[in-house]
Amino acid sequence: MKHLQIHKSPVELNLNDFSMIGEPIVNQARHLKDISGIFHDQKAFDELDPESLTYRVQMWNPVADGTEGGLAFGRTIIFPGKVGDEYFMTKGHFHAKSDRAEFYWGVQGKGMLILMDRNRHTWAEEVHPGSLHYIGSDTAHRLANTGQEELVVGACWPSDAGHNYEEIAENGFSARLVEIKGVPILMNY
Repeated sequence: MKHLQIHKSPVELNLNDFSMIGEPIVNQARHLKDISGIFHDQKAFDELDPESLTYRVQMWNPVADGTEGGLAFGRTIIFPGKVGDEYFMTKGHFHAKSDRAEFYWGVQGKGMLILMDRNRHTWAEEVHPGSLHYIGSDTAHRLANTGQEELVVGACWPSDAGHNYEEIAENGFSARLVEIKGVPILMNY
C-alpha cells in the first residue's frame, strides 16, 4: 500500500446471508461421502446418496494461515437433513493450537452448536438469528442443522488456530444430537 492512497476493501460482505465476494475467498463443499464415519447409524448413511450436499464453508483469510495475531472470517451453511435420527452436521474439530478461541453467530435458520471439553463433557447451545457463541480454548465444536431451512452461521477465529479434525475423527464426541419426537436431544452413545 502506498502512503495516503485510499483503497476499496478486497472483500464485500452481504449482511443478509453473510456471503462474501472478492479476493481471496475460499469456498469448500462437503458431501455425505466427505463426512462418513461421524454418524451412528451406518445403515441409514449407506441408504443416502453419497453426493448429497451437507454443508458449505466460505472463508476469507486476509493473512496466511499460521500468522500469529491475524484473524480469519467465515460463513458455514448446513443444509437440512438427517442420517437416521441425527441431523446433518459439520465434522467438528478442536483447534490445533488448543489455547485459541473462536466466535460463532447465528444468521439464518435454527440449529445447535455442539461443544465438548478435554474431559469429554459435551453440551450444546441453540443457534438462531442473532445468537452469539464464544467457543473457548480446548473446546471441540461442530454445528448441526435442526430446522427445515439452511442454517447459516458466521465465524471469526485466529489465523494461527489451525484445525485438529483427526482427534474428532478418531474419538468422536462423547454425545450425539438426535431427534426424538421432533425435539433435538443430546444423548450418550
